[in-house]
Amino acid sequence: MGAPFSCPDCEDHPPAFDCVATRYQANSIVRDLIHRFKYSGEFHLRQLLANWLEEALSDPRISQEPFDALVPVPLHATRIRERGYDQIAALVEVVAKRSHRSVWSCLRRSRYTESQTRFSRKERLQNLRNAFELRKGTSVLGKRLLLVDDVLTTGSTLDECARILKAHGAKSVRAITVARR
Repeated sequence: MGAPFSCPDCEDHPPAFDCVATRYQANSIVRDLIHRFKYSGEFHLRQLLANWLEEALSDPRISQEPFDALVPVPLHATRIRERGYDQIAALVEVVAKRSHRSVWSCLRRSRYTESQTRFSRKERLQNLRNAFELRKGTSVLGKRLLLVDDVLTTGSTLDECARILKAHGAKSVRAITVARR
């Protein structure tokens, strides 16, 4: 048996989420489909991408311990206006309906941030600092939550969202994504 997995990016900043499950690499066709859904208004692709998210639900780290709700990583209102819809919320809606799960939109993006695509992990962490907050009147105390995002690159978005949720008393925060880089 080899040495345990170690992530060099995470040594100086361990993520706040407990684990993340995803089934696909965001390369070639997978990346193209995600981009077409996000940036080209091909909303019909949500069914296929939701299928891929559902596959991540079967990962033992997700399936073997119950969770109270799916929590979509929120987009800023400006991005929603630019795209015409919130792609993560659209995916979560499909997965929740199919799997009979609750959705808690308990996070909000409180600050507009630059696109993360060209940033290093360190720059991504700085870009996202204080970009999310718990919605007023929302409680996550003692809850087991499953964050949902489209693509895992460095984990900085999931990390920041999980940090907020745990700071407000969430018992656990795991995550699933459509794909990973």
